[in-house]
Amino acid sequence: MAEAERIIGTPDSAGADETAASDGTVASEGTAASDGTAAPEERPRGRRRIVALFVVAVLAYLLDLGSKMLVVAKLEGHEPIDLIGDLLRLDAIRNPGAAFGMGEAFTIIFTCIAVAVIVVIIRLARKLYSLPWAIALGLLLGGALGNLTDRIFRSPGVFEGAVVDFIAPAHFAVFNLADSAIVCGGILIVLLSFRGLDPDGTIHKD
Repeated sequence: MAEAERIIGTPDSAGADETAASDGTVASEGTAASDGTAAPEERPRGRRRIVALFVVAVLAYLLDLGSKMLVVAKLEGHEPIDLIGDLLRLDAIRNPGAAFGMGEAFTIIFTCIAVAVIVVIIRLARKLYSLPWAIALGLLLGGALGNLTDRIFRSPGVFEGAVVDFIAPAHFAVFNLADSAIVCGGILIVLLSFRGLDPDGTIHKD
């Protein structure tokens, strides 16, 4: 963030220096430029990234919620539907564990982890100036909220609810759209990190 603030403040600092060079009474004006001009220029860009994050999160959440409601209403208790022969089918199951059916004995722990992830993402959004990071965090947030909704509102009870999974590839665990959003967001974060792009929009080189 220090690097981002240095870069963000450069134009105003330069303007303040030029003014100071031409007028010796500009110490207070330089302060006004850095405090009153740089922030308004940067805040809209930061707000747009935050809006992008929450738009992606809402879309991911609604797609996951809608698909689960449809699966529960139309597929649960029925025979699986083959989409691509034996390679891909729709098969409704209830998963008390984590993504892809892992850790069924730790439902409450995974619920707490989901809540922690959501809180961290929301806090990080205040420092967000990168659109790719906004998309990645939006996918994580939407996916975490999707599965957390199941944990809270589905049986057997609050914070112990089983997640609805229905996408069943051959020789792989059954998952849902929330899991897909989380995985895609995680992969994007890894790629951005390899490229050296930070959430605040700065690029670092190791």
